Parts: sequence; C-alpha cells; structure tokens
Amino acid sequence: MSNTERYLHTPSALNELNISTQPTRPDSSTRSNTANKLSVDAFYQAVEHAPIAISITDLDANILYANRSFSKVTGYDQREVIGQNESILSNHTTPKAAYQTLWSKLLQKKSWSGLLVNKRKDDSLYLAEVNVSPVLNENSEAQYYLGMHRDSSDIHELEQRVTNLGEMISTVINRSPIATTLIDSSDNIVLMNPSFQQLICDLAPSGSQEQAKQLLFNMLGDDLVQLRQHYQSFQNKEICLDSGGYSPRYFVCDGTAVSLENEDAQHFFNQQENMHILLTINDISELKKRQEDSRLNSLKALIAEEELVHATREAFNGAIHSLQGPVNLINAALRMLEQRAQNLEQDDPLVAALKQAEAAGSSALETLMSITPAAQQQRNSPLNLNEVIRNAISLSTSKLLSAGIVVDWQPALHLPQVLGPEGKIVSALRKLIDNAIEAMSAAETELRELNIRTLAKKDVVRIEVFDTGPGIPKSMRYKVFEPFFSTKSGAESNGATGMGLSMVQETVLDMAGTVCIDTSYSAGCSVLIELPHIHSAAEHKHSSPSCSEASQ
Repeated sequence: MSNTERYLHTPSALNELNISTQPTRPDSSTRSNTANKLSVDAFYQAVEHAPIAISITDLDANILYANRSFSKVTGYDQREVIGQNESILSNHTTPKAAYQTLWSKLLQKKSWSGLLVNKRKDDSLYLAEVNVSPVLNENSEAQYYLGMHRDSSDIHELEQRVTNLGEMISTVINRSPIATTLIDSSDNIVLMNPSFQQLICDLAPSGSQEQAKQLLFNMLGDDLVQLRQHYQSFQNKEICLDSGGYSPRYFVCDGTAVSLENEDAQHFFNQQENMHILLTINDISELKKRQEDSRLNSLKALIAEEELVHATREAFNGAIHSLQGPVNLINAALRMLEQRAQNLEQDDPLVAALKQAEAAGSSALETLMSITPAAQQQRNSPLNLNEVIRNAISLSTSKLLSAGIVVDWQPALHLPQVLGPEGKIVSALRKLIDNAIEAMSAAETELRELNIRTLAKKDVVRIEVFDTGPGIPKSMRYKVFEPFFSTKSGAESNGATGMGLSMVQETVLDMAGTVCIDTSYSAGCSVLIELPHIHSAAEHKHSSPSCSEASQ
C-alpha cells in the first residue's frame, strides 16, 4: 500500500505525520491521563468523520491528508487531492491581499480565519469559512498546516439577504414622509425615522423629547390607552397640531402592537412577552387645507345667505320698530279721546281719522311681521373654536388688510370642542372682527392691532377679542347688546341699525354661553365670550356662567 493510501485510510497516518497526540501543557496531568486512554485510531476517526472539511498540508500547502467532509464539500475524491496544492481550490477571485494576510499570519506561527471564494471540482463556486493554524513541534517550529473550512454560502446568502432587506426597509422608512416610531413597554423610543424626529421638534420646539412624546400621547388619548392595555390597534386617528398662525397641521395616526422576541441567551427556550407599539403618523395638512378651502367656500355661501336673511330681517325689524312707535302713539291718543267721548260727537272726524290711522298702522305691522323671513336653523355640531376663529379671520382678511390692521392670533394648543351651529358662530365672530375694524378705522389710530386669544378653562372655552380702538364706555356695557342700539350716529352710522352685537349675544346665548364687555381693559374694546365645552354642555344648558365671572 502506498503512503498516499496509508494517509487516507489508516490511523497510522497521524504517526507518519509525526503529529503528537499528547497535550503540550506540563501542568495538565488530568487531561494527559485522559488523552493517553484514547487510541490513535480514536483521534483518526474523530477527524475523519468530523462534519467540517479538514486537511493537513506541508509548509508549501501541499495536501498530505483530507477527511471525508473535505471530499463532500469540494467534490474531489480523497485520493485525488493528496499531493495536490491547496491552490486547486482557489478561484483566483479572492483578493491577493487576503492570501498575503493568511501567509503573513502563518509565518508568524499564528492562526488565520477568514472567508475565501473556493472552486469545487465541477467549477461551481462556494464561500468557504476557513481557519488555518500551524502545527508546531516540541521546538515550536511549524511542521504542518492544519486547515478547516466549511461551505458558508447558504449562511452568507441568508445573512446578505437579511442585510439587504434591512437596508431596504431602513431606506424606505428613513426616506418616508410618514413619521414612524417604535416604543417599548416603558414608553422609551426604540426607533424613529427622520420624519418623526422632525415631528418631535414641531411638537416641542423649545422642549425636550420627553415633553413632545407626552404631548403626542395626550393627543392620541384613549386609543393609545387601549393599545397599551389590550393591544387593540387603531387606524386613521386624526389629530391636530395648532401652534398658532393660520396653518395648523393635521395628522392621521395608526397604531399597532408588535411582539418582539428577547435576544438574550437565557430566554432562548423561555421567551417572555416583549410588546412594543408601532406608531405611524402621516401629515395630511395639504389635503386638509384643500378640504378646508372647499369647506370655507361652502361656509362663505352659507354665511352670505344667512347674512342676507339677517339683513332682510334687520330691515323688516327696523321698519316694524320704527312703525310700532307711531302706531302706539295713535292708539294711546285714540284711547284718551274715547275716555272723553261724552264731549265728542259720534262721528267726530278726528276720532275717525285716528281709527283709520290705527287700523292702517296695525295692518302694516301685521303685514311686515308676516313677510319677515324666519331665522335659519342650523344643525349643531362639535366645533374646534380655533378653526372657527381662523375661518372668521379668513373671511375678514381683505378688510383687515385694507385697514392696515395687524392680527395677533394666540390659539390655545389644545382646546375642548363646543357644540353649536358653525355658520352662526363664525358669523358672530366675524361681526366682532368687523366692528373692531370699523372702530379702529373711525378713530384713525396709528396703532391698529386686533388681538384674539382662546383659553381652555375648567368647564368652558374662553374667547378674548380686544382691539386698540376708542373702546366702549362703562355706562354702555350692557346697552350695546340691545337691538337697534348703535354707538354711531348720523353719518357715522353708515346705514347700521345696531343689530350686530345683539345677534352675537343671541348666538352665544343659544349655545348656553355668555358674552360681555370687559370694562377693565382701557386700551380699546375687549369682548369676552365663554362657551361650555361638550362635556359640560348639559350642565350649562340650565346654568350659564355669569358675565361677571367671564370678566374676571
């Protein structure tokens, strides 16, 4: 039998290669005794049947021994490779630097590990995870090289696929305009994309990430609570970020629970529930703006129609009011004459004329009352007063610009909804704005500012409208809300009949609120409105807040 065959098939191959089976550490007596009990054949069989490709070469990389797994991985028969150089496996696509590093390590009598692209006998390629170590003799001189490798193509392909998939997902998430974040069970942010980082900055420009996060959680409300406690997902939750100005931001939020496995080794067989919350927040401000513009146009048409009806009613009511006085005087005069009937003839022409005048006046009043258009009824709906005020300002923008008035609009960041007719409350607020414009324009003041502010109080939402006009005297604090009363007279009235504040009060009272003039404000006129929000509307329906409380 040839040496080659002996290397391949007999345990004596280890002896022929002069590889010691004894431990080299003198202090390992226990391990030495155990090793002595194992025959050379045991070592041979262990190497021969190892599930990893093993080869032993001389110092020039010529193969002296190869086990069965080597043949299985490379496709070469064990007999074919004996005496061949390890370079038969090289595909020559591995960079030279890798081989230079390998040989540099071996010449330093050190092991080398790395990946090489190898070629099988059938020329197919595979990725080899290689470990090469020098086999040293008693004098610490390299005698052989021990090479072990395995085909890691599948593992590499899987790892690369996972890496590529992770990169694609990461790129999609990071480039997505949809804000995305993953939050653990302790409410810590585990992952967030740039869009979410920007949202955090928008929520709390001068605050911390924690403040912004809590603000977001508050806006998500009960939906987030249900998701945390019962893992109940929610979709299309609309929230509004209103930090002032004319362009609030609207978002649609989705939330879902994500169960992640623990990565610790101790939990490998005993996975504990590790729930996270995935939030996606899509900015729909542009879409909402287009919808709002369309809705505002519809609202303009509704208000125009309502104002036409109001103007008609105002004209008829004014005529009725003007005619009612003379009719009352005629009626009083007729009653006085009738009491003196004994001194008058039955067909006294004065009495007859007065009776005809009374009949004609009463008939005219009845006709006017019958043809006066009825007030339009609008459906009550939940309203965000910030949006309502913004709409009112938008409707009066042209007047504000032409009068050179600066608007300081300070909306509350979070405002409870109120219940009421949107068209009427917008019209009422518009009348307040228009009154302020007229007052500042008539006073010809240099400083022309209109300040509007909303506040959320315990049971009510408060609107403050104050200007830099001439103001309203304290003696007229209540009188200005009377029908047909106007602070303007003569040419200043410009046809006004004094129904503006009266209709504002009527709208506010219909919503179970209060409206009053704040006489403590001396820089102009200040109107305070308080409306009960939806949760307290039932209580305020029977008990409205007093105007004195509103002005405090």
